[in-house]
Amino acid sequence: MTAAAVTTRRRLPSAPMIAFLGRRLLGSLIVLLGATFIVYMLLAYALDPLEDLYASSAPNKQQQIESRIQLLDLDTPPVIRYFKWLGGAAGCVVGQCDLGQSWVTKQEVTRLLSVAVPSSVQLVATATIIAVVLGIVVGVASALRQYSGFDYTVTFFSFVLYSLPAFWVAVLLKLWGAIGFNDFLADPTVSTPVLIGLSLVAGLIWQAVVGGDRRRRLTTFGVSTLATGLVIFGATATGWLLDPSLGIVGVAVLGASVAVGLTALTSGLRDRRALTAALITVGIGVALYYPMQYAFAAVTGTAMIFLLGLAAIAVGLLVGWLVGGPDRRAQMRNAALVALAVGGFMFVDRVMRVWQTYSNASQINGRPIATIGSQTPGLSGDYWVTTLDTFTHLVLPTIALTLISFAQYTRYSRSSLLEVMNQDYIRTARAKGLPERVVTVRHALRNALIPLATIVPLDIAYIFGGAIITERIFSWSGMGTLFLKSLQTADANPIMGYFLVIGTMLVLANVVVDLIYAALDPRIRVNA
Repeated sequence: MTAAAVTTRRRLPSAPMIAFLGRRLLGSLIVLLGATFIVYMLLAYALDPLEDLYASSAPNKQQQIESRIQLLDLDTPPVIRYFKWLGGAAGCVVGQCDLGQSWVTKQEVTRLLSVAVPSSVQLVATATIIAVVLGIVVGVASALRQYSGFDYTVTFFSFVLYSLPAFWVAVLLKLWGAIGFNDFLADPTVSTPVLIGLSLVAGLIWQAVVGGDRRRRLTTFGVSTLATGLVIFGATATGWLLDPSLGIVGVAVLGASVAVGLTALTSGLRDRRALTAALITVGIGVALYYPMQYAFAAVTGTAMIFLLGLAAIAVGLLVGWLVGGPDRRAQMRNAALVALAVGGFMFVDRVMRVWQTYSNASQINGRPIATIGSQTPGLSGDYWVTTLDTFTHLVLPTIALTLISFAQYTRYSRSSLLEVMNQDYIRTARAKGLPERVVTVRHALRNALIPLATIVPLDIAYIFGGAIITERIFSWSGMGTLFLKSLQTADANPIMGYFLVIGTMLVLANVVVDLIYAALDPRIRVNA
């Protein structure tokens, strides 16, 4: 067979893929059109923008009614108004969106969305990333310790978290996570009974996670209990909570922990080259700790932080490539991830260094954890102060959104891994003598993540549209707030803009799910 024939055969699957993508996009467009038509008709007949004028006692009441009817084109049948709206919405395809105006604020809907969408994306993206990472880690650990005390505990708390009402969680977070913690910061001391209790709880958690025989569990319990007690005592005794920072020692210890842990999971500690590449990357990061403080001082925006992150990844890839060896790809991957982690620790350390300045500002008044809004009014400062301010406003609504999603991802990852671990090819891999780490990480885990890879895009769209309650409680100016305000004032155009964004995200998420599933699972035929 000639090279040209081989190339042709390799390119053939792209044609069915393109046809499949075209069919899915066309079907999704039809669904979106039908959904927008139904919603527009419901709004046209359910909302009455003249309701406030009917109850008015103004002498020019009739003139006001006629003026608003003309403004909103209410004399035109709703079906015709829908197609007028659809014509403006179709301009979004060519970058000329016209979704109408809000008759209440007189602002273009596109302008309202340009403010609300980034705010919601910031909230949803953070919550989703945290929920997915923690959910997978805890779910996998639970599956590997099936029917253990840790597994039963995780299962119990997963169902509890999944059942909690969002508004109740948000209220509790405001009460204990903000008001209670801010009160604690006024006098950050921990009593001896509380210190002992927290240390014992941490010891119980770590011995359940690590597992093993009784001797190993007791050793883990003792070490983790002692370490937790010393950390809490040191943080309170030195006043670290009032002026926190990781410092060069913290960055080095955390970076080395990530290097060892990541290497143990992906390549195994016997792979000396991978471990060496990861530790060399940590060493480079520690060596650059003080020079990076000058670079951080010149940062004025997120774009510069993004470029520094890319530079860190490039350094990690270079280190992995220079170390060489038969598995250079794995070394480059590990070193790049470690470099990104070390860079993240240095970024967090730099943000923490402005904590005291931020907390003592007159607008904050020693109560840094915010309960409402997305930023502190009147607060001035450099990039690091504003970043810390954003974080303190994000922390509570992010936790509220994370808890329920975390419980869901934990159950998904646990059940999926348990199903995969019983497959024939896993038993075959074990029969070949492969280490259990390789069987779990390289064979079972990759296939267990396929259902999650198809669920996450849909969940992002659902969370994006379902954060209304959380945004309302925390006064977060996002898509949920825009929807509620527009619904209360019978303002149809912003509601249609909200629905168009959410509906588009859902149909695109469905297409992405199909493509991911087809790419990850060769049993799926896209040309069927």
